[in-house]
Amino acid sequence: MSYVEFLVTYSGRFLDGTLITLAQFGLAVLVATVAALISGLMKLARSRAVRTLATAYIELFRGTSLLVQLYWFYFVLPLFGFTMEKFTAGFVTVGLCYGAYGAELVRGAIQAVPRGQWEAALALNMSPTQRMRRIILPQALVTILPPWGNLMVEILKGTALVALISVADLMFETRQINNNTYLSAQAFGTALVIYYLFARFMVTPVMRWLERVMARKIGRT
Repeated sequence: MSYVEFLVTYSGRFLDGTLITLAQFGLAVLVATVAALISGLMKLARSRAVRTLATAYIELFRGTSLLVQLYWFYFVLPLFGFTMEKFTAGFVTVGLCYGAYGAELVRGAIQAVPRGQWEAALALNMSPTQRMRRIILPQALVTILPPWGNLMVEILKGTALVALISVADLMFETRQINNNTYLSAQAFGTALVIYYLFARFMVTPVMRWLERVMARKIGRT
């Protein structure tokens, strides 16, 4: 079978798997963003209990394997009465895992905002919420975005592991095609190209565009 014939035969399955991967990626990014923002802010809280809770989440998810976390969410939690559908378990676990890494980016970016900006916001009699929303976070976001782009690529690649709990994503379909045809080079080569195209021509351009937009908004060039 030529590669063209291979693509014609299995293009539908690759497309179906790719759509599931994109859904997993989008939802995982949403979970990671929320988790990173909340836990990053919690790390800066005055309350020691709040900081401890954030630290426990960050260290737990950063210090253990994403694969083990997937197995825990899908196979172990039901033993304690908490069951998730496999699609949900996939993006929630990936999002929480990479959200722990993102939390440190949020914390570091906020702390990198010049002290004068904090003092100016305080002089304007802004509430803590107003200071964070209108002054600090917009400037921190410019600092966050470059490493956050790398994190987005890692999330995309991390979604490949959800195939191991039988989510029918791109990697799952690729493995099934390989098991049926034994055409490993064609199957995994196609998957490799698809992942690369999405990382190079979807995630990276979007993040760079966001960097430029945010830099213009706060007057940086």
